[in-house]
Formats: sequence, C-alpha cells, structure tokens
Amino acid sequence: MHVGKINFQLGTFPNGVSVPFGNIYIIKEENKMQKLNVIYEDNQIIVVEKPVNIPSQADKTGDVDMLSLVKAYIKEKYNKPGQVYLGLVHRLDRPVGGVMVFARTSKAAARLSEQIRLKQFEKKYLVIADGKFDKNKGTLHDYLLKNERLNTSKVVKEGTKNSKLAILDYEVLKYNEEINLSLIKVNLHTGRHHQIRVQLANSGHSICGDQKYGTRGRGKQICLWAYELTIIHPITKEKITFKVLPEKIGSWKMLDEVQI
Repeated sequence: MHVGKINFQLGTFPNGVSVPFGNIYIIKEENKMQKLNVIYEDNQIIVVEKPVNIPSQADKTGDVDMLSLVKAYIKEKYNKPGQVYLGLVHRLDRPVGGVMVFARTSKAAARLSEQIRLKQFEKKYLVIADGKFDKNKGTLHDYLLKNERLNTSKVVKEGTKNSKLAILDYEVLKYNEEINLSLIKVNLHTGRHHQIRVQLANSGHSICGDQKYGTRGRGKQICLWAYELTIIHPITKEKITFKVLPEKIGSWKMLDEVQI
C-alpha cells in the first residue's frame, strides 16, 4: 500500500480557527488507485469527501469502501502498527457523494453517536429534482416503511406497523424552465433509509438520476450530494461546519451563479 499527497490548502472555519483542509491523497491498494480528499483531521476525528459510487463500509460486492480507505490512509501516514481504530458513526448511500466524519477514538465515536441521537448532528444536501415546486420553501412529513429484502423504502399511512416518521425541509435555489429541473437544498430532521429519495419521489419531484425511485436521468449519476456537515467537536466542544460542493459538471452545472 502507498499513500501519496498531491495537494494542500489552508482554510478558516467560521469561528476563526484556521485548519488544514482539502488535502488530496492517492491511495494504492491491491493495484487500484483511489483519491481521498481529507477535509480536516486531528487526533479525535477525520473528515473526508466521499466520492460517488463508493460504499461507506464494506459490503457483499467486495468493492473498495470509505472505512477501509480512511483506515489505510491513517495507518500509512502515521505508521500505525496492527489494526487501526476508526469509528463509523454515520453513512451515505453508495451512489451519494459528500462530507463524512469518522471517529479516531472510541470516546469520539460515542460522543458523535450521542449527537446523532440528540439531533445535534446537522446534515444538509443538494439535490437536482424533477419539475417545478409549488413553493420555494417547504417541509415534508411522511411515514416510511423499509423493505429489508429489496433494500427499498416507501411512503405509507400513519400507524402502519414498523413505519417511521420522516421529516425534511427544502428550499429551491434555482429552477431551469428549459429542462424542467429544480436545484434544491435539503435539511434533514430525521435519518431514515433513503429518506430524501423516497420523500421527494412521493411528492412528485424525484431526484434526477435516481435508479430506484426516479423518473428522470435513467442511467445517469444520481444528483444528491451531502454538501454540509455540522458537528460539535467531541473534545473541544466547538461547533464546526464542514462543506464541500460537487464538481460543476453534467447536471451540477446548475450550481453556476448560485451562492451556497
């Protein structure tokens, strides 16, 4: 295994603390090259950009996954002997890219998991959805039922056995009349299985490129991106926001002239 650094920048968080971010590393493992963008790291947490189509953790496909990539990076960079501890505290669906945080200690993992339980863990998404929304801002309340066998979810009536309440806010940032697509920002209040994808599809605005629930962009990459993550640092207790935007190519060209 080899880890090589190819880029470096310096950034400043809103609280004025300057930290390194945007370190791009090339990781070679089993003759495969994979880019890893390390947004921020210290001895408690590491924040990275998850590329699209890479699972958050190992699955039955055996494909390279984020948990293994970040472990490999830490092991190589810090010359760690034996097994590297890395806590997976949240996930992104395989086709979705964006910001992920991992815990480097068990204490950090426990405290970040507690933030998720207390809804202090804030995730925001960018979405390109079908059609024009009736309102520029709104909230969707639905009950979702997961089908474990098919790995899908659907909206059901309140009171349906094993269903869970799902709530999200959305804001329309841009509408392109020519292609009838809307660029929206989504803030999750709950973290249900395929929540954004299912709720938007149920509302008549499926995500462009969604192969499971969508009607537009079949065969294309899903236009769903976890662009912002806000956490309370598990040790310093500072509230920190990390942000990374998708590259402005393909459908994401809609981001041009939009302030995020």
